[in-house]
Amino acid sequence: MILVEIIEGPLWYIAAAVFVLGALWRIIGILRLGRRTDLSVPRSAALPGALKALFRHMLPHYGFFNRTKLHVFAGYLFHLGLFAVLFFAAPHITFLEKRVLGFGWEAMPRWAFIVAAQAAFAGLILLWFRRIADPTMRQISDADDHIGSWLTFIAMLTGCLALQESNVSLRALHMLAVEVWLIYFPFSRLMHAFTFVLSRGYTGIVYGRRGITP
Repeated sequence: MILVEIIEGPLWYIAAAVFVLGALWRIIGILRLGRRTDLSVPRSAALPGALKALFRHMLPHYGFFNRTKLHVFAGYLFHLGLFAVLFFAAPHITFLEKRVLGFGWEAMPRWAFIVAAQAAFAGLILLWFRRIADPTMRQISDADDHIGSWLTFIAMLTGCLALQESNVSLRALHMLAVEVWLIYFPFSRLMHAFTFVLSRGYTGIVYGRRGITP
Protein backbone atom coordinates (compact mmCIF):
# COMPACT_ATOMS: atom_id res chain seq x y z
CA MET A 1 0.00 0.00 0.00
CA ILE A 2 2.93 2.32 0.61
CA LEU A 3 3.94 1.94 -3.06
CA VAL A 4 0.38 2.73 -4.18
CA GLU A 5 0.35 5.85 -1.99
CA ILE A 6 3.66 6.99 -3.53
CA ILE A 7 2.36 6.39 -7.08
CA GLU A 8 -0.92 8.19 -6.46
CA GLY A 9 0.67 10.92 -4.35
CA PRO A 10 4.18 12.38 -4.72
CA LEU A 11 5.00 10.62 -8.00
CA TRP A 12 1.85 12.00 -9.62
CA TYR A 13 2.75 15.56 -8.66
CA ILE A 14 6.34 15.09 -9.85
CA ALA A 15 5.18 13.70 -13.20
CA ALA A 16 2.61 16.47 -13.63
CA ALA A 17 5.22 19.13 -12.83
CA VAL A 18 7.72 17.65 -15.30
CA PHE A 19 5.01 17.51 -17.96
CA VAL A 20 3.87 21.12 -17.50
CA LEU A 21 7.31 22.68 -17.01
CA GLY A 22 8.89 20.58 -19.76
CA ALA A 23 6.16 21.44 -22.25
CA LEU A 24 6.39 25.15 -21.39
CA TRP A 25 10.18 25.03 -21.72
CA ARG A 26 9.90 23.48 -25.19
CA ILE A 27 7.24 25.93 -26.37
CA ILE A 28 9.03 28.99 -24.98
CA GLY A 29 12.27 27.77 -26.58
CA ILE A 30 10.56 27.55 -29.97
CA LEU A 31 8.97 30.98 -29.61
CA ARG A 32 12.29 32.54 -28.60
CA LEU A 33 13.86 31.39 -31.86
CA GLY A 34 11.87 34.14 -33.54
CA ARG A 35 11.95 34.55 -37.29
CA ARG A 36 13.93 36.55 -39.78
CA THR A 37 12.52 39.90 -40.83
CA ASP A 38 10.75 39.53 -44.17
CA LEU A 39 11.62 42.61 -46.23
CA SER A 40 9.37 41.72 -49.14
CA VAL A 41 6.15 43.60 -49.80
CA PRO A 42 3.26 41.62 -48.20
CA ARG A 43 0.63 40.46 -50.67
CA SER A 44 -1.77 39.28 -48.01
CA ALA A 45 -2.25 39.31 -44.24
CA ALA A 46 -0.28 36.77 -42.23
CA LEU A 47 -3.04 35.73 -39.79
CA PRO A 48 -5.47 34.38 -42.41
CA GLY A 49 -2.57 32.39 -43.86
CA ALA A 50 -1.86 30.84 -40.46
CA LEU A 51 -5.52 29.91 -39.94
CA LYS A 52 -5.79 28.45 -43.43
CA ALA A 53 -2.71 26.32 -42.86
CA LEU A 54 -4.04 25.04 -39.54
CA PHE A 55 -7.43 23.98 -40.86
CA ARG A 56 -6.64 23.01 -44.47
CA HIS A 57 -4.01 20.53 -43.36
CA MET A 58 -6.52 18.72 -41.21
CA LEU A 59 -7.83 17.26 -44.46
CA PRO A 60 -5.72 15.30 -46.95
CA HIS A 61 -4.66 17.01 -50.15
CA TYR A 62 -6.67 15.50 -53.00
CA GLY A 63 -3.52 14.90 -55.04
CA PHE A 64 -2.02 12.64 -52.36
CA PHE A 65 -5.17 11.06 -50.97
CA ASN A 66 -4.62 7.61 -52.46
CA ARG A 67 -1.19 7.39 -50.85
CA THR A 68 -2.18 8.88 -47.49
CA LYS A 69 -5.74 7.65 -46.92
CA LEU A 70 -4.68 4.90 -44.46
CA HIS A 71 -2.53 7.36 -42.52
CA VAL A 72 -5.34 9.92 -42.40
CA PHE A 73 -7.99 7.37 -41.42
CA ALA A 74 -5.85 5.79 -38.70
CA GLY A 75 -4.71 9.19 -37.46
CA TYR A 76 -8.24 10.45 -36.97
CA LEU A 77 -9.33 7.15 -35.38
CA PHE A 78 -6.52 7.38 -32.83
CA HIS A 79 -6.55 11.09 -32.04
CA LEU A 80 -10.33 11.52 -31.81
CA GLY A 81 -10.72 8.28 -29.87
CA LEU A 82 -7.96 9.23 -27.43
CA PHE A 83 -9.37 12.74 -26.98
CA ALA A 84 -12.81 11.33 -26.16
CA VAL A 85 -11.39 8.80 -23.68
CA LEU A 86 -9.10 11.33 -21.99
CA PHE A 87 -11.70 14.02 -21.44
CA PHE A 88 -15.08 12.27 -21.42
CA ALA A 89 -14.50 8.94 -19.66
CA ALA A 90 -16.16 9.04 -16.23
CA PRO A 91 -13.04 8.02 -14.22
CA HIS A 92 -10.94 10.70 -15.90
CA ILE A 93 -13.54 13.39 -15.30
CA THR A 94 -13.68 12.40 -11.63
CA PHE A 95 -9.89 12.47 -11.39
CA LEU A 96 -9.63 15.89 -13.06
CA GLU A 97 -12.37 17.27 -10.83
CA LYS A 98 -10.76 16.03 -7.60
CA ARG A 99 -7.07 16.40 -8.38
CA VAL A 100 -6.63 19.10 -11.04
CA LEU A 101 -9.50 21.42 -11.97
CA GLY A 102 -11.95 21.39 -9.10
CA PHE A 103 -14.96 20.97 -11.41
CA GLY A 104 -16.28 18.31 -13.74
CA TRP A 105 -18.72 17.80 -16.63
CA GLU A 106 -21.03 15.18 -18.06
CA ALA A 107 -19.35 11.87 -18.88
CA MET A 108 -20.07 9.93 -22.04
CA PRO A 109 -22.08 6.70 -21.67
CA ARG A 110 -20.30 3.40 -21.32
CA TRP A 111 -21.08 2.30 -24.88
CA ALA A 112 -19.49 5.51 -26.22
CA PHE A 113 -16.41 4.90 -24.10
CA ILE A 114 -16.07 1.40 -25.55
CA VAL A 115 -16.39 2.73 -29.12
CA ALA A 116 -13.89 5.55 -28.48
CA ALA A 117 -11.39 3.23 -26.80
CA GLN A 118 -11.60 0.69 -29.62
CA ALA A 119 -11.14 3.48 -32.19
CA ALA A 120 -8.07 4.77 -30.32
CA PHE A 121 -6.52 1.30 -30.07
CA ALA A 122 -7.23 0.50 -33.72
CA GLY A 123 -5.81 3.81 -34.92
CA LEU A 124 -2.66 3.53 -32.83
CA ILE A 125 -1.99 -0.05 -33.93
CA LEU A 126 -2.56 0.82 -37.60
CA LEU A 127 -0.21 3.80 -37.36
CA TRP A 128 2.50 1.72 -35.71
CA PHE A 129 2.21 -1.11 -38.26
CA ARG A 130 2.44 1.47 -41.04
CA ARG A 131 5.58 2.82 -39.39
CA ILE A 132 7.30 -0.59 -39.41
CA ALA A 133 5.87 -1.88 -42.70
CA ASP A 134 6.33 1.12 -45.01
CA PRO A 135 9.96 1.33 -46.21
CA THR A 136 10.06 5.13 -46.12
CA MET A 137 8.44 5.39 -42.69
CA ARG A 138 10.78 2.71 -41.39
CA GLN A 139 13.81 4.70 -42.55
CA ILE A 140 12.76 7.99 -40.99
CA SER A 141 11.57 6.45 -37.71
CA ASP A 142 13.83 6.10 -34.71
CA ALA A 143 13.59 4.79 -31.14
CA ASP A 144 11.70 7.88 -29.98
CA ASP A 145 8.82 7.16 -32.35
CA HIS A 146 8.47 3.58 -31.14
CA ILE A 147 8.89 4.41 -27.45
CA GLY A 148 6.21 7.09 -27.68
CA SER A 149 3.81 4.69 -29.41
CA TRP A 150 4.38 1.91 -26.90
CA LEU A 151 4.13 4.14 -23.84
CA THR A 152 0.83 5.46 -25.17
CA PHE A 153 -0.39 1.91 -25.85
CA ILE A 154 0.60 0.73 -22.36
CA ALA A 155 -1.10 3.71 -20.70
CA MET A 156 -4.30 3.00 -22.66
CA LEU A 157 -4.19 -0.75 -21.99
CA THR A 158 -3.64 -0.40 -18.25
CA GLY A 159 -6.45 2.15 -18.20
CA CYS A 160 -8.84 -0.41 -19.65
CA LEU A 161 -7.66 -3.01 -17.14
CA ALA A 162 -8.27 -0.56 -14.27
CA LEU A 163 -11.66 0.58 -15.58
CA GLN A 164 -13.70 -0.91 -12.74
CA GLU A 165 -11.45 0.82 -10.17
CA SER A 166 -12.11 -2.05 -7.72
CA ASN A 167 -8.56 -3.39 -7.96
CA VAL A 168 -6.13 -0.99 -6.28
CA SER A 169 -3.07 -2.60 -7.88
CA LEU A 170 -4.44 -2.24 -11.42
CA ARG A 171 -5.38 1.37 -10.75
CA ALA A 172 -1.89 2.08 -9.43
CA LEU A 173 -0.35 0.34 -12.45
CA HIS A 174 -2.34 2.60 -14.76
CA MET A 175 -1.31 5.67 -12.77
CA LEU A 176 2.35 4.60 -12.99
CA ALA A 177 2.09 4.08 -16.76
CA VAL A 178 0.52 7.52 -17.19
CA GLU A 179 3.19 9.13 -15.01
CA VAL A 180 5.99 7.60 -17.10
CA TRP A 181 4.16 8.84 -20.22
CA LEU A 182 3.85 12.36 -18.75
CA ILE A 183 7.55 12.52 -17.88
CA TYR A 184 8.58 11.27 -21.33
CA PHE A 185 6.13 13.49 -23.23
CA PRO A 186 7.90 16.91 -23.22
CA PHE A 187 11.22 15.46 -24.38
CA SER A 188 9.87 13.44 -27.27
CA ARG A 189 7.95 13.79 -30.52
CA LEU A 190 4.76 13.42 -28.53
CA MET A 191 5.14 17.20 -28.13
CA HIS A 192 3.64 17.50 -31.62
CA ALA A 193 0.29 17.55 -29.78
CA PHE A 194 1.20 21.18 -28.96
CA THR A 195 3.86 22.19 -31.46
CA PHE A 196 1.84 21.34 -34.59
CA VAL A 197 -0.03 24.61 -34.04
CA LEU A 198 3.25 26.54 -34.05
CA SER A 199 4.76 24.77 -37.05
CA ARG A 200 1.65 24.93 -39.24
CA GLY A 201 0.90 28.46 -38.13
CA TYR A 202 4.41 29.64 -38.96
CA THR A 203 4.28 28.00 -42.39
CA GLY A 204 0.92 29.63 -43.03
CA ILE A 205 2.24 33.04 -41.95
CA VAL A 206 5.26 32.84 -44.25
CA TYR A 207 3.34 31.70 -47.31
CA GLY A 208 0.19 33.69 -46.53
CA ARG A 209 2.22 36.91 -46.46
CA ARG A 210 3.32 36.06 -50.01
CA GLY A 211 -0.27 35.45 -51.13
CA ILE A 212 0.21 31.67 -51.35
CA THR A 213 -2.02 29.08 -49.72
CA PRO A 214 0.31 26.48 -48.13
